[in-house]
Amino acid sequence: MNKLTGRIAYVTGAAMGNGEGIARVLAKHGAHVLLADISDQVFKTAKSMETEGNKATAYQVDVAKYEEVKKSVDDALKRFGKIEILINNAGVLKYARFLEISDELRDWHFNVNINGTWNCSKAILPNMIQQKYGRIVNISSVTGPIVVDEGQIAYATTKAALLGFTKALAREVVRDNITVNAILPGCILTPHLEGTANRVNPDNPQKVLDGIASGIPMGRLGTIEEMGDLAAFLSSDESRYITGTQITIDGGSTLPETVFIKI
Repeated sequence: MNKLTGRIAYVTGAAMGNGEGIARVLAKHGAHVLLADISDQVFKTAKSMETEGNKATAYQVDVAKYEEVKKSVDDALKRFGKIEILINNAGVLKYARFLEISDELRDWHFNVNINGTWNCSKAILPNMIQQKYGRIVNISSVTGPIVVDEGQIAYATTKAALLGFTKALAREVVRDNITVNAILPGCILTPHLEGTANRVNPDNPQKVLDGIASGIPMGRLGTIEEMGDLAAFLSSDESRYITGTQITIDGGSTLPETVFIKI
């Protein structure tokens, strides 16, 4: 559990959900994790991690605003001298069909999901290049690159775009000993998914979650800790010969050619 000892990691969207899971696992492997999130919940999450004996520092940041990202990165570099790992996890999703989506809602998805990743990479990459070492992990999704449901057009577009960004950036920095990879999660049990289940069936949200899980070949939802395990691997030297690629973590949900039905 010490493969990231001494590393400094910047994780966005780290207050809860996948970002929190990633932050906690990186810390357990020895990294000092810089948690960035637009929500002030990020301070409670960092405090909880410190209480458990891990190293964590919180920044309240809107990743869609480069000035805020740069300010937090400059502070971190001043305090810790380096940032070797960047996990671009912050993302948003709100359902709307193409002819009904407003320009404002479209731009919200683009600004957080694409520009947020762009801003954080732009702010941190110069330090990685200077030290000739870095690990960048972009959290995409199976939604967009592989599958999609109605009303996900803005989200799907941004998550597919992240794969192009991942490959292009990986090619540019490969000789600087920096790897850039993407993770494509399927259905992970996060507060967002739980909130969706509550809206669909307020009286029995667990029935919704169980229904989703029944359509996954492994028969269950993924956990934020499993997201963290994969991110930790891609952030470590164990993955040093892997760059410009994407890894799907979905319990096999994208495998069936037709709707998965238990017989």
